[in-house]
Amino acid sequence: MTDAHREPVTRRAEQLDTIAAVLPIDRRDELAELLTDQDIETLRHLVTEGMGENTLRALTSDLAYLQAWSLAATGASLPWPAPEALLLKFVAHHLWQPEQREIDPHHGMPAEVEQNLREQGFLRSPGPHAPDTVRRRLASWSTLTKWRGLTGVFSSPSLKSAIRLAVRATPRTRKRKSAKAVTGDVLAKLLATCSTDSLRDIRDRAILMVAFASGGRRRSEIAGLRREQLSIEPPITVEGGPPLPSLAIHLGRTKTSGSVHDEVVYLTGRPVDALNAWFAVGRIEAGSIFRKIDRWGNVSKRALEPSAVNAIVKHRAALAGLEPGEFSAHGLRSGYLTEAANRGIPLPEAMEQSRHRSVQQASSYYNNATRRSGRAARML
Repeated sequence: MTDAHREPVTRRAEQLDTIAAVLPIDRRDELAELLTDQDIETLRHLVTEGMGENTLRALTSDLAYLQAWSLAATGASLPWPAPEALLLKFVAHHLWQPEQREIDPHHGMPAEVEQNLREQGFLRSPGPHAPDTVRRRLASWSTLTKWRGLTGVFSSPSLKSAIRLAVRATPRTRKRKSAKAVTGDVLAKLLATCSTDSLRDIRDRAILMVAFASGGRRRSEIAGLRREQLSIEPPITVEGGPPLPSLAIHLGRTKTSGSVHDEVVYLTGRPVDALNAWFAVGRIEAGSIFRKIDRWGNVSKRALEPSAVNAIVKHRAALAGLEPGEFSAHGLRSGYLTEAANRGIPLPEAMEQSRHRSVQQASSYYNNATRRSGRAARML
C-alpha cells in the first residue's frame, strides 16, 4: 500500500476509534480500508444523533458487508442511491435454492463473489442467507440512503415480490445462537484453563466470570465495558464468612432497555476479585476494561472486538477438551438462566440480573432445565 493511500486509511481508522468510544465496532482496521470518507462521516453523524448502540453496530456491520459485496459483485463501491437492478441482484445473490444450484451452478451468488467474501471473512457458513438477515441489510441500506438525504427504491413492488417469492422457495429452520449453554459445570472447566499468572489467563478468567455472573452479558456489552461504568458498592455480609466485595455495572441503554433507561447489574465475590486482578496486572485505570494483548505481552489501549469474546469462549472450550463448535459467547447468556433454573432461583429474580424483558424468551432457556426434573416429567 502506498503512503498516499495509507494516510486517508489511517485517518479513517482514527475516526472509527473515536466512534468506538461509544460504539464497540468489530473489524475496525478492515473497515478503515473498506469504507469511504463519506461512510465514516455518516456513522459519526449517527453517533451524535444518539441512535441506540446495537442499532449503530448493525448499521456499521451491514454497511461494511454491502460495500464488500458491491466491490466483489460489480467491481465498484456502493452507488448512492442504489438502482433497483442492484437491489434485485443483492436478493438474487443471497436468497437462492440449494437444490437449484445443483442443477444450475450459476444459480445464486457467483462462485468468485462468494470466494472473495469468504476470504475477507464476510461469509462463514455455506448456503443462502437467512431471510431476516437480507431484510435487515436492505433496511440498513435504506436507512443509510435516507441519512444521506437521498431517496431509494426499497419499497418498489418488484423488490418486495422478489423477496417474498425467494423466501417462499427457500424455507429455513431457525438455529440457536449457541448449540450448548455454558452452565456452571462447563464454566468451571473453562476457568480451569485460566490457571496461570499470564496476562491472557487473568484477562480471560475475568471476561468469563464477569460475563456469566452479571447475568450473561452479550459479547458486545463485555467488549465495550469501560471502567467509568463501574461503581463500588458496600460489601455483602455473609454468615460465617468474610464480607464479599461488590460492584455495580451501569450498562446504560441495552438491546432491550428504553431509550433513557440506565440498566444496572451487580457483581459479588469471586467475579469482583477476578476483575480487580485484571485491573492490577493490565494496569487498567480508565477507559476500556477488556483489551487486546499482543504477541509480546503488551496490553493495548484499544478494546477487544465483540468477535474476540466469542473466540475466547471457543478457545477455552478447546483447551478444556470440549467441542468448540458447540459453544459461543451467547452460551454464557443462555447458560446463566439455565444454571439459575438448576439452582432453583425464581425466574423473575434471574431476569433482574440478566435484564431480559421478555418472559417468553427467558423462560425458553429456563424451562429446558426445569422440565426434565419437574413433576410433569415424573408422572409415573
